[in-house]
This record gives sequence, C-alpha cells and structure tokens, in this order.
Amino acid sequence: QVQLVESGGGLVQAGGSLRLSCTTSGGTFNRYDMSWFRQAPGKDREFVAVISRNGRNTNYVDSVKGRFSISRDNDKKTVFLQMDSLKVEDTAVYYCAARHVILTAATSVRPADYAYWGQGTQVTVSS
Repeated sequence: QVQLVESGGGLVQAGGSLRLSCTTSGGTFNRYDMSWFRQAPGKDREFVAVISRNGRNTNYVDSVKGRFSISRDNDKKTVFLQMDSLKVEDTAVYYCAARHVILTAATSVRPADYAYWGQGTQVTVSS
C-alpha cells in the first residue's frame, strides 16, 4: 500500500509561482509512474503532468506546457510540480497519484489507471 502526501499549495497572485511536493511511503517508489491531476469546483478531475518511473519521460496537458515542470527524486521518494506564470484558471485542488508499471509501459493520463492518490492540496491564483 502506497501513501501519498501533498504539500506546497497556497494563495498566489497571477504570474506567480508555487512548487508542489508529494512525498510517498509504503512502496518501491521507482516502480511507479507519478502524476499530478487537478480538480476545480464543478469540474471533472483533469490530468496535469506525468513522469515515468525512471524520470526519462514526461507529459503535460497543453494548457500548462511551458509553465509547469514535473520532476522526481527517487532517493527521497518525492515528486515535484514546479508551477510558474500561474493563471487564475489554474485554481484547483491538486492531487498526486501513483501507478505501478513495468519499465516499458507507456505513461497514462487517465485517472482510472492510478490506484493511489493523495488527499490534495489547494492552489488558488488571484487576479
């Protein structure tokens, strides 16, 4: 069983930056693809970014490309989401998720493919 705990959310003005962290325990971290999803009020949960278990492959939703960067530290069992040039529309609860995969598996953007989730951290961007 993998436990995930997000941190780093908060209130920031448009154009500002935040760095989210997700610390894991209870599993072999380098066997999991790690993703960030977000959910705004009244909307479905949305894929934001994914990083493969070995850190070599990343993917982003188009709306955050060039502004957000996902990374991981396998020694510290932590995944990060650096968010720059934040926009009001980035306001949401951000969730970290883990997916156990074999090394050659493609990354996934589907929430249903992720078995483990954190409790979420609120990001609010003001105009």
